[in-house]
Amino acid sequence: MTPRAQLVPLYRDPLFYLALLAGPAAWLLFYLLNATPVVWNKPLLYPQWFFTLVLVYPLLEEIAFRGLLQELVRDLVSRARYGPLTAANLLTSVLFAAAHFFYHPPLAAALVFFPSLVFGFFKERTGSLLAPVLLHVFYNAGYLWLFVTPV
Repeated sequence: MTPRAQLVPLYRDPLFYLALLAGPAAWLLFYLLNATPVVWNKPLLYPQWFFTLVLVYPLLEEIAFRGLLQELVRDLVSRARYGPLTAANLLTSVLFAAAHFFYHPPLAAALVFFPSLVFGFFKERTGSLLAPVLLHVFYNAGYLWLFVTPV
């Protein structure tokens, strides 16, 4: 974790707001590439599915990957940095994406690597799980609402 004096408060962090904007930008790109019709009332049609994947999974995944694994890797393996990213964040993101291969198509699972880097970056930047959880919830909500049909 970053020394306490260097932690960036979330509400004052322009990079956090930029990360929030990255979600809608990615959704627009996906939409333009796929032109998938949007079911605007999907959360009402499938509430248990939607809220489980939007609220429960992100919380559990962030506790496991950023709260436990990323901290463990940082403490035991490496504190190396590659620009704004740490080796712990990179390795955790590889494992996070790998875990998604069990229940996502290969391309979708591989692309999870990039938001994972963002989640890990904000875990280290803020010293808290709040930012990665909020971003993960937001990204999942938009992606699931706009592009995924429950089976």
